Amino acid sequence: MSCSDFPVELVTGSFSKDDADAVRLVLDAVPHPIFLKDDQSRFVVVNRSMCDFMSHSYEELGGKTDYDFVPKEQADVFRQVDRLVLETGEVNENEEVMLGPDGEIRTLVTRKARASLANGARFVVGCISDITKLKQHEASLELLFEDNPIPMWVFDRGSLRFLAVNQAALEHYGYTREEFLSKSILEIRPAEDREAFVQVVGTGEGSYRTGRTWRHIKADGSLIDIVAYSKGIEYDGRPAFMVAVVDVTERKRAEDDLRRTREFLDTVIENIPVMLFAKEAREHRYVLMNRAGEELLGIPRDELIGKTDSDLFPPEVAESFVVRDQQALRSDSVQIAEEEQIQTRDKGIRDLVTRRLAVESHDGKSKYVLAVAEDVTERKRDAARIAHLATHDGLTDLPNRTALVERLEFTLERATSGRESFAVMRINVDGFKDVNDVCGPGVADALLRQVATRLSVTAGKSFLARTGGDEFTIIIGDGPHPETAIALADRLLATIADVFDIDGRQLRVGLSIGIAFFPDDAIDVTSLLSNAHAALNRARADGHGVFRMFEADMDRKLRERRALEKDLRSALADGELFLHYQPQANLSGHIVGFEALVRWSHKERGMIPPAEFIPLAEESGLIVPIGEWVLREACREAASWPNTIHVAVNLSPVQFRQGDLPGMVHSILLQSALDPTRLELEITESVLFDDFSRASSILRRLKSLGVKIALDDFGTGYSSLSYLQSFPFDKIKIDKSFVWMLQQNPQSTAIIRAIVGLGRDLSMHIVAEGVETFDQLSFLTAEGCSTLQGYLIGRPYPIELYAKTVGKRAPPSSVAGR
Repeated sequence: MSCSDFPVELVTGSFSKDDADAVRLVLDAVPHPIFLKDDQSRFVVVNRSMCDFMSHSYEELGGKTDYDFVPKEQADVFRQVDRLVLETGEVNENEEVMLGPDGEIRTLVTRKARASLANGARFVVGCISDITKLKQHEASLELLFEDNPIPMWVFDRGSLRFLAVNQAALEHYGYTREEFLSKSILEIRPAEDREAFVQVVGTGEGSYRTGRTWRHIKADGSLIDIVAYSKGIEYDGRPAFMVAVVDVTERKRAEDDLRRTREFLDTVIENIPVMLFAKEAREHRYVLMNRAGEELLGIPRDELIGKTDSDLFPPEVAESFVVRDQQALRSDSVQIAEEEQIQTRDKGIRDLVTRRLAVESHDGKSKYVLAVAEDVTERKRDAARIAHLATHDGLTDLPNRTALVERLEFTLERATSGRESFAVMRINVDGFKDVNDVCGPGVADALLRQVATRLSVTAGKSFLARTGGDEFTIIIGDGPHPETAIALADRLLATIADVFDIDGRQLRVGLSIGIAFFPDDAIDVTSLLSNAHAALNRARADGHGVFRMFEADMDRKLRERRALEKDLRSALADGELFLHYQPQANLSGHIVGFEALVRWSHKERGMIPPAEFIPLAEESGLIVPIGEWVLREACREAASWPNTIHVAVNLSPVQFRQGDLPGMVHSILLQSALDPTRLELEITESVLFDDFSRASSILRRLKSLGVKIALDDFGTGYSSLSYLQSFPFDKIKIDKSFVWMLQQNPQSTAIIRAIVGLGRDLSMHIVAEGVETFDQLSFLTAEGCSTLQGYLIGRPYPIELYAKTVGKRAPPSSVAGR
């Protein structure tokens, strides 16, 4: 016989058949162990979870007592608590340590309450929560003192005065930090409780040992009941206790006038520490909600019962709940929502895992959705904190080596696609080993924390990571190189030169710095780090306190550059160049065009980054034939698209200085039969700066062909407003550097807002490049930026991967290999 088959009528004989069925369904639907004992402490009702918890069938549990399963000393305690609950009617909650059937020590929180029937019979209703994993993680959670959402403090074991409190304690109790630190632990307790507390402190046992609930006084004078979890520690060299406080203040039981025949069921439901609710199937109106649900939602039951989700929550949230309810009604099994979010009145957005089950009345005329929802918000936050610890150094809280490699790979990819450069700086703390040997690891660790703080402040927006015992690494992505890297190296050497004060000791250390540059010194993560470390070794060999830049064999690099230029001359004829297309979208998310970007697949070296061969092509003049090929290929491809969206092609300043650019564009348009209005030519401000009069004349001739002209990378050059006044550009492209700095630099926000407003007033479309995050997308959309481009919209790929967008039929073979 299973647990659910036990004759519940033994204790619910005065109930109707409907109520007895409801008891069975509720008990087995609850994922926590539930039990009922009679006045002799014998098990009379247990749910399926209790059977699983005890590893015994009902036949082995029914009619037995704790003496049949645990040592007598422990059973005596359980029997004493049972009698106390039956005699006083007060709810008892305590923590217990038990040896489980698997031989492992388990830590449990057991909540017991008294239930009385009409015939005078009294029972103990118990609910068990297994907090073993919580206890196992207790040591790691000590690291989360200040940011812990649970009130925590440290007090001196001798004087009982507060030594430290976290932010959660300040918010929960209402005292300021200064008020807390001016008090002793006795001053937040009622006078009648202080002697008992002093006795417990003297034993070194916290309430997690005694099972006692204490009373505390908040700043407003109100009393709260708490359970304190404490651990003896040494704080600033003195014996102390670290305490975590859980507020277990009982709320007045609601709805005292519920029908007598439901009192037993209400007692069970009310003591379940998770939200339990029921809805009728026809209109999905709430007919039941327990206290845990009321407290979680922050909605009194008299406002909730009889309402639907549409009455209580936003439309999209209500609709998702109805869909899941209907899935449960159509299924014969428990439906589990892996995760769903809900907006509460007092606790913000909470994450829930909900189990739904369809149940019918005994006559089959009514159907309900019974659900249990567990709040996993704090569990997710703990997971996020653990993820942070996995990518950050425990001593300095700086990113660690894992985070550095991820950031370096991202920076390299972005720099490669954007033809940009950046620097990698490896840093060693000179003299750190001597400090560790002479002063000990405690002083050495404190020194490293101060070094990390100074480096972080000086590095500013550059990415700083601790990658070894006394080694740090910086990724410098902004500004011209090597000037920016050299200036930062000088500042770092200066800031570390100042003396460090560690517990009264005056210590001095220095730095050795090695620098490597992308793409000059290396074009992959491993080589960049290796070359920067080679430069660091040279700096250390040169006497410390200096920086050195990576230097390769200049003759070898010159030969390689000449060889690459030679290969580039034949790349076009050999078919090694090809185009990728990056989409551009409007505010509604529809793709309105593509920017054509040239790529080079070298027959021996593989893919050559544009940042490496485009400058070489411009310096050698090869950009003229390559640019003509790019324009011809892009126009030919765009003309084949059934969907008449535009294509954008970049023009180099070199193309303006050589040949008849308007004539070449006109010829290509005629040969490709592309509608000129679908072609956009992008130029940079440097084109206008070189020879404004000649460039303006060429641009007007181009525009007379019907093509559109876009001003690319606006804001990074000279950005003279006279350019916009002298020539009617069709589009202004905001440089990606401003978009990337939206969250870090208020000036970028102001510049983008000004450019968008300027474009609106001049009737010019605005395109924002480099859109990579939803925060950037949200800001640009709110500002009314008309077109967006970046990795969030789409990466540069062969046009075959965008066949559906342009209206072409995708080829049967994959193009991913290219």
